[in-house]
Amino acid sequence: MRVLAAATGVLIVCSALVSAAALVVPPPGVPPSEVLDRYLNGLAEQETKTRDMTMDVEIDAKLPKLKKSGVLRALRRVTRLGEIAYSYPRYMGDKMIYKDVIARYLAAETQAANTHRQGKQDGKSMSITPDNYKFKYKGMGDSDGRWVYIFEVIPKKKRLGLYRGELWVDAATFLPVRESGRFVKNPSIFLRKIEFVRDYTIWGQVSIPTKVVSQIYTRIVGPAELYIQFSNISFANEKAQALACPGGW
Repeated sequence: MRVLAAATGVLIVCSALVSAAALVVPPPGVPPSEVLDRYLNGLAEQETKTRDMTMDVEIDAKLPKLKKSGVLRALRRVTRLGEIAYSYPRYMGDKMIYKDVIARYLAAETQAANTHRQGKQDGKSMSITPDNYKFKYKGMGDSDGRWVYIFEVIPKKKRLGLYRGELWVDAATFLPVRESGRFVKNPSIFLRKIEFVRDYTIWGQVSIPTKVVSQIYTRIVGPAELYIQFSNISFANEKAQALACPGGW
């Protein structure tokens, strides 16, 4: 990732995963305010298109200090209402990893999805919008051959599901390609802090999560590492898939 900084200093999340960047000269771009407007205008449509879908998920978890690890493979479903459910789990590894790391992550993810869904009804959603965040434009960069606009996001309140870090917006589609940072409120008393990098792939007219790398600092078993990959994405009906990706996968 190469970044043209708009201000001094670069926020580095999960420092072992994000390396220093070289300065580059970006192409002529859209004004940052217009980028945000286009990004925000597509949020509701993005959420609608990424529901009623299934995908394979692989969660690789480690407790480095204890030299323990485990891998969970399952089918992940996002319902039409935005609920998250897992089925057909297959686990290999240490029982402690599943109980104290993976199971807690799955519970926290489900809780966050429920909180977001309820929050939309109560006017307290977790969406990355001006209602929840302050945006600071940092510059342009390239990510896997795509130009992106980089914004620092600062939550206005300390609420579950909100994070402080960065948002990368694709320069061609104005869809998100990366979210990274640290959650400002922990979903469990067993966790001290959570840092993450969430990457998306743009398929047609929709941005789909493909990878999450997270560093979780637990109170009981020390730091934990999570590497999550999504694959074999499928929509519940062909019409929804055609709308999301007219050209096919």
